[in-house]
Amino acid sequence: MDNTHTQKVAPRWFGPQAGRKSLLAIRLALCVCLFFALQASVAVSAHAQQPEKTRLLVILDCSNSMWDHWQSDSKIKVTQQVLLSFLDSAERQSDIDVALRVFGHLNKESYATRLEVPFGYDNYYRIRSKIKTLVPQGGCTAATALTDALDDFPHSDDSRNIILIITDGMDDCDADICDVARHVQLSGVVVKTFILGIGNREDFRHSLDCAGKFTYVSNEESYASVLYDIFGLSDKKARVVLRLLDEQGALFENELPVTFYDNQTGVARLSTLYAYNYRRNPDTLTLDPLVSYDVELHTSPAIRLEGRQFSPERVNELDVRVAAGSLAVRFDGRKPAWQIPAYNVNVRSATNDSTIKIQAIGDQTDFLAGRYDIEVQCLPPITLRGIEVKASSATDLALPMPGLLQLGKPRAITTGAVLKVSEGVTSYVCNLNPNNALERIVLQPGEYEVLLHPQGSADYDKVQSRRFVIVSGQTTKIQF
Repeated sequence: MDNTHTQKVAPRWFGPQAGRKSLLAIRLALCVCLFFALQASVAVSAHAQQPEKTRLLVILDCSNSMWDHWQSDSKIKVTQQVLLSFLDSAERQSDIDVALRVFGHLNKESYATRLEVPFGYDNYYRIRSKIKTLVPQGGCTAATALTDALDDFPHSDDSRNIILIITDGMDDCDADICDVARHVQLSGVVVKTFILGIGNREDFRHSLDCAGKFTYVSNEESYASVLYDIFGLSDKKARVVLRLLDEQGALFENELPVTFYDNQTGVARLSTLYAYNYRRNPDTLTLDPLVSYDVELHTSPAIRLEGRQFSPERVNELDVRVAAGSLAVRFDGRKPAWQIPAYNVNVRSATNDSTIKIQAIGDQTDFLAGRYDIEVQCLPPITLRGIEVKASSATDLALPMPGLLQLGKPRAITTGAVLKVSEGVTSYVCNLNPNNALERIVLQPGEYEVLLHPQGSADYDKVQSRRFVIVSGQTTKIQF
């Protein structure tokens, strides 16, 4: 038998000399692998820590009125000087890209707008050159320029997009700037629109806050200052600590959904879950300081704080009092052998009758302290008005256990109804099922009347009726 294929041959590097060489080779290989692993780690870390790209689109008014004298020179000359100085600072920021759109500069009869310098690498020279050569000629088309601006930003880009409109007045614009601005904000492409108004105060008779953050510039010094303030905000974040406090001033202990809405558009910007750590410290949120927020706490009913602006210069503390208690509606008494339906409980405001929450019978739910109207959707419905929920207290409403009607009908009887009888007055409860000869209906305790009508008969004297009483937790049997 040939056993050569099972023979074990010692590796050549087992010898003393070869062993040292092989050990050096192994160490060298490990070092090479470690080097590339570290390089990859650094590359991934650098990528993860790269700041968010901010794109600033400047929309410049170059209508004929920009020739009017203002401060030391014409409006256009002052604007050119301020913008050129601003671009020198912006160019030193690697995480900010700038583009330029102009309107009113093409010819005297034109109301057109054009993207003169798009976003792109190292385009500051082109922007400065274009600004130096601008000649005001046409009319105001700020609304059109703002509409076209949506296509100026790169598509499928996760950058933070900002628009800055510089104008000396918008009274002769060709569209409603407020409607256009809202469309721009709702698109989700632009984070914030800023408007700088230069020239005479009377040229801005109508507020432009609806179109964005409007700032009237009264002189050249404030012109540059406001521009740099916007530029400074473009790469900053605001830190916000949200603390929910109960009526005693202690931390609210329940987790609670919270949504931050854009105050201008009403669109949700962030939804999160309020909670605190084991040290009883709430987490710190990071929000965009350019956005004015409406903060909604999803309590029952909701708490809404409107127009909250958060500064990037400090930790913003947002303390909200949440005085809440719990409410539960249940059936009291021994549970019967038959199944009770899963009734809903409709909780409404006692002041405006609006529905706040629908919960199941037996559920315990938190509500803000106050008074509520409650409707249990059983048969017949039970309405309780002005029920008070107190802070840090449990409101437990016990209702009598329902009873069961077991109704046997002759085959000739196919239609009918059940009425509630109270102090001689009847009220509708429900219809009978014409397809069931034996019907089981869960009803609240009380006096009732059942009406049966023979199949195919239209005579009133053929209608049969019978009164009965439903006892809590018991079965009432009726056979026609």
